[in-house]
Amino acid sequence: MNARLIRLAAVLTVWFVLFHPSTIAQTNGVAQASRTDDPVLRAMLKELERSKSQLKLEQMAAPYYIDYRVVDMDGYMAEAAFGALRTNLRTRLRFVRVVVRVGDYKQDSFFRQGEGATDYMPLDDDELALRHHLWLATDRAYKAATEAYAAKQAQLKQLTVDRPVDDFAHAEPVQFIGPLARLEVDPAAWLKTLQDASALYKTDPQLESIDSSIQFQVVNRFFVDSEGAVVRSGQASYQAFIGASTQAADGMQLQRSTSYAVPDSKELPGAEAFLAHAKELLSTLKDLRAAPVADEEYRGPVLFSADAASTVFADLVGENVLGLKPGLGQPARTRGAFASSYKSRVLPDFLDVVDDPTQASLNGKSLLGRYDVDDEGVRAMRVPVIEKGKLVNYLLGREPILDFPASNGHGRARMPANSPGPSLGNMLVSSSEPLPLDELKKKLLELSKQRDLPYGYYVETMGGARAPRLLYKIWVKDGHQELVRGAVFGDLDARALRNDLVAAGSDVNIENRVMNVPHSIVTPSILFDELEVKRQDIQKSKLPEYPAP
Repeated sequence: MNARLIRLAAVLTVWFVLFHPSTIAQTNGVAQASRTDDPVLRAMLKELERSKSQLKLEQMAAPYYIDYRVVDMDGYMAEAAFGALRTNLRTRLRFVRVVVRVGDYKQDSFFRQGEGATDYMPLDDDELALRHHLWLATDRAYKAATEAYAAKQAQLKQLTVDRPVDDFAHAEPVQFIGPLARLEVDPAAWLKTLQDASALYKTDPQLESIDSSIQFQVVNRFFVDSEGAVVRSGQASYQAFIGASTQAADGMQLQRSTSYAVPDSKELPGAEAFLAHAKELLSTLKDLRAAPVADEEYRGPVLFSADAASTVFADLVGENVLGLKPGLGQPARTRGAFASSYKSRVLPDFLDVVDDPTQASLNGKSLLGRYDVDDEGVRAMRVPVIEKGKLVNYLLGREPILDFPASNGHGRARMPANSPGPSLGNMLVSSSEPLPLDELKKKLLELSKQRDLPYGYYVETMGGARAPRLLYKIWVKDGHQELVRGAVFGDLDARALRNDLVAAGSDVNIENRVMNVPHSIVTPSILFDELEVKRQDIQKSKLPEYPAP
């Protein structure tokens, strides 16, 4: 499958991944929620009360916890390629996930991902029809829970658990009812812009693909549980994308893309700005085609722009500070590279990391990871994760891990059919010793000179966890920059982040991300005193046999 089809598949997947809150207003609690004119909440609350009082199988334990989560998604997607509109789609989905837990907070039935029952819900607001779907889903979830509980008990008999951890955490019931979100932009106004952007292929006959797209979505989420939580919230997400690919003379595939993700349509670039960015992107592809291939091997200082650093921190820190409970009987605290790093140094002592989903903006730019209540009915919290380089907290949902018995408001569902788990909100990286980018470049050259290297490397943007998209040699002799292609980092990992990162910038890059769950990564530029950069070992494709039409 080529890169364009892979991206299109990801675009279609996005309809099923966004369902988190942003702006919510407090109410007077369950009593007021019961009187709301919202038929979805009314149906959920009435059916929950009925389930609490009547759900019980003979010779089986009654549920000790039940929750309902309804997600209502309304979105629009359009895509153009080579100057022509290719996709124009409006989608509306509503579905429910029901969780029933049997046992108690210390040990219950919930131990397999996807536990519970999921079903589509009627799009109209017929209260009786909504309750019927909730009733059937609750029945399935309860029966599955009783079977899972028996299976779990049998499995635990074969294991020795030295340090038992509760299966589920108590939470203070939260009652919030916020306004429903609605699309606030006319998507049709973007169609010409998408076609004009993708029509820029006419300026470069060697382009092999070019496409542009928009995805506008609102997600309204409803949550109630047997502990008394009642939540209604809405969030909007507006995205725009332009991407293109080409081949160098030696057959190396080259790709560039630019994307935008904002919670307010007014923050998207206008047509002129979008086209200007598209032209700049195509210009860099021409430069990459003409650029020399990176040297076979290099070990020395590397400077990452704040943009490139976002990818580094998202992959090497963001995924490793999630408090993911290990499997049954496993002695580890959590999973990932930081599983045994609690109270240990994972970054240089001049760096701090905080995850703050309560923060709405920074430097005038909205943060997409903003929410008030997570997907388990727990209030969002600001969490210091790394202080002076030392790991002091994990991000947690309501599934406890060793030394962390309670949620800190980061339980969010990556897919509607999945159970919520720890996820990022707004991850903010800061330095106590920030340096201007020019100073970092000077330091890069000084380190290169000390090691008798003719140049150091500067990464402007990344194409993946270890693959730079725009990589420049900065020559010690005169400071000029030279673009190279086809490089990969050999040892960019958690160890290098802890031991080889020597300075960070005063600049800030804000990257809003939508896939999995909406979140934001805020980072400065960073300088490593030593990293391995080597030529990427990739299979090159043959050039087209004859020119484009």
